[in-house]
Amino acid sequence: MDRRKRPRISRKPTTKSDLFDQLPDDLVVSILIRLTSSSTSPSDFINLLITCKRFNRLGLTPQVLAKAGPKTFAIKAKNWSPSVHRFLKLCVDAGNPEASYTLGMIRFYCLQNRGSGASLMAKAAIKSHAPALYSLSVIQFNGSGGSKSDKDLRAGVALCARAAVLGHVDALRELGHCLQDGYGVPQNVAEGRRFLIQANARELLTSSPPPPPSMLTCQLLEQKHPHPPQLLHAAAAASHYYAAMCAIMGSTATAGSPLLSDFGCNVPAREVHPANRFLSEWFGSGRGVLGDGLRLCSHSGCGRPETRLHEFRRCSVCGKVNYCSRGCQALDWKLRHKGECVPMEQWNGELNGAIGGMVEIEGAEDVANGHW
Repeated sequence: MDRRKRPRISRKPTTKSDLFDQLPDDLVVSILIRLTSSSTSPSDFINLLITCKRFNRLGLTPQVLAKAGPKTFAIKAKNWSPSVHRFLKLCVDAGNPEASYTLGMIRFYCLQNRGSGASLMAKAAIKSHAPALYSLSVIQFNGSGGSKSDKDLRAGVALCARAAVLGHVDALRELGHCLQDGYGVPQNVAEGRRFLIQANARELLTSSPPPPPSMLTCQLLEQKHPHPPQLLHAAAAASHYYAAMCAIMGSTATAGSPLLSDFGCNVPAREVHPANRFLSEWFGSGRGVLGDGLRLCSHSGCGRPETRLHEFRRCSVCGKVNYCSRGCQALDWKLRHKGECVPMEQWNGELNGAIGGMVEIEGAEDVANGHW
């Protein structure tokens, strides 16, 4: 009987195997898309790229860059550089609407490349990007980048309406005021009021999850205002019990001021879009220099500057603040200006005591008749 020992066969692999390298590229790309779309800051995306060589290679492919989320482009103005510009352009070429909008805003307002900036925003708007549609409407309303004669109110209303359909709160509010005042569109007070209510309801619904509305509240609202049932339910739920009923029925509302903060609702400030934050930092830090006599929109979360003298409208009461749009006026009113607005004698009599409006100052006739 042969008692010779058999040689042991080692179960350990002779070469080190990396299971990650065996994953197909399609699977890794899908993982990267999920990660970049949920990035909370540019550093999240950078950390992803420096994780390994494979992430760095696949993370810069068009499939991944096209799905990068808005906060991936939350670039600080102090960090602006040619390499950042190239990265945004790379994302634009990949078809990312957020990158198109952000770079468009930066080029239009900060780098003063009006044509290229407007084209990039239009590229995002074509893909139903609501902030881009609304920003283009503001440009049309103000004639930004051109003269006063370049204003196109009908185009501004059309763009605003498209953004409103997508649920953009500022666009809903802007469209409501346009309809109420007959600004660029035939006057329709009831329809304008409906859009303002919808903007208010959406503003509250997005601020915090509300409790379900009571049937009594909805019945009272429907008796007073025959709006669509879904809108009434949204307004009632968003109001946190009695506040929405007061808002629509007018028991505590003041005429001409449909802001929810005036109805006793403490709505927290909405998160500022990264593009607007960049504009605020750019001009606030002194990196961007305004021309003589040009002013920034008085809403701190906007950052838009005037592109010509007296482009923005002033508050019709105090005359000390100016806004690029109704949306910015509404936000700044409830956040700050409501407690600071004091009538000026030089405005009294000219505007018949109108409160909360805005007036143009590009011509004498506008001061007397320029309400929004």
